[in-house]
Amino acid sequence: MQGHLSAWLVKHGIVHRSLGFDYQGIETLQIKPEDWHSIAVILYVYGYNYLRSQCAYDVAPGGLLASVYHLTRIEYSLDQPEEVCIKVFAPRQNPRIPSIFWVWKSADFQERESYDMLGISYDNHPRLKRILMPESWIGWPLRKDYIAPNFYEIQDAH
Repeated sequence: MQGHLSAWLVKHGIVHRSLGFDYQGIETLQIKPEDWHSIAVILYVYGYNYLRSQCAYDVAPGGLLASVYHLTRIEYSLDQPEEVCIKVFAPRQNPRIPSIFWVWKSADFQERESYDMLGISYDNHPRLKRILMPESWIGWPLRKDYIAPNFYEIQDAH
């Protein structure tokens, strides 16, 4: 079943794939990485002016990685804000997705965490570096094929 936003995007010739609705009735759309930045700008102009959250997950061991964006259209005349969930899938070998930091500044730390935990590179992010793990850490701890080291070294402990 196609939702309101998906129908609007189809009407305007914007390529995407409808993934239906989640358990709360929020429309979920799949966007290709190469189309994500331009569609993000379109959604912002259309009124999705608030990035509620961004996260990422490993779809399956050896499979795709997903970056997920929850957007909200906040208007003063609406009692119930419209929400949409955007999923952008990237290949595991070289996961690259355009950063939407320049559209929604609140993506800053959220994209950095997704980079740090899953290794997704967000192109044109102003400060893409580890945020939770030390810069020297090897690997991406939230990938399903990650092998945790059996030792932990505390450096510069006092």
